[in-house]
Amino acid sequence: MKPIYKRILLKLSGEGLMGDKKFGMSAEVIKDLARQIKAVHDAGVEVCIVVGAGNLFRGVRDAAEGMNRTVADQVGMLGTVMNALYIQNALEMAGAPARVLSGLSIPQVCETYMYRRALRHIEKGRVVIFAAGTGNPYFTTDTGAALRASEMQCDVLLKATQVDGVYDSDPRKNKKAKKYKEISYEEVIRQQLGVMDMTAVSLAQENNIPIVVFSQHAQDALCKVVSGKGEFTIIKK
Repeated sequence: MKPIYKRILLKLSGEGLMGDKKFGMSAEVIKDLARQIKAVHDAGVEVCIVVGAGNLFRGVRDAAEGMNRTVADQVGMLGTVMNALYIQNALEMAGAPARVLSGLSIPQVCETYMYRRALRHIEKGRVVIFAAGTGNPYFTTDTGAALRASEMQCDVLLKATQVDGVYDSDPRKNKKAKKYKEISYEEVIRQQLGVMDMTAVSLAQENNIPIVVFSQHAQDALCKVVSGKGEFTIIKK
């Protein structure tokens, strides 16, 4: 492995943690993720992680069905803490030091996010897992990932998804969907492509952080994309 990035933020979807399950977490999937993250970390890359909670709860969907949106988002943020703790445990079992920093204050469970504390953990060689998004409702974990990537001055935001890049339409529904190898922030926003929410894309654009979209399911996908290899789409200027 020859990494082309020094410091990365890896955005994991909650759905990607389920494996073949319809709900919850797959121990096998998380163990393999931990293996890859450790390999990248051992290669000298500083790793930050943001994880969603779609495997446990979908706040926006449930809010649309009558649940108060603020409460729904708070439940979703707590779901990300659960996933973050699971990933932290898997990393530690694999031999990689990790810390969870939460946008919500839950001192009995994990550390509360502070900018300088997060930087200190990175400097100490620890994988930092950011949980609870921004700590505020109405902001997605994509936006939380773009925010933390900006604060930590990451070289790139790596978004692990269910498909191998950005397409002009959903490739799971349209077999003729066109895949982009490279696309600008402006085009993603103009075409309203569903790869990330537009707030996240705009924030990454403002801070000139490229977004690399790749499939989490490919063999050694993270190790490859950190080296600039494999199948992916890069979003940049």
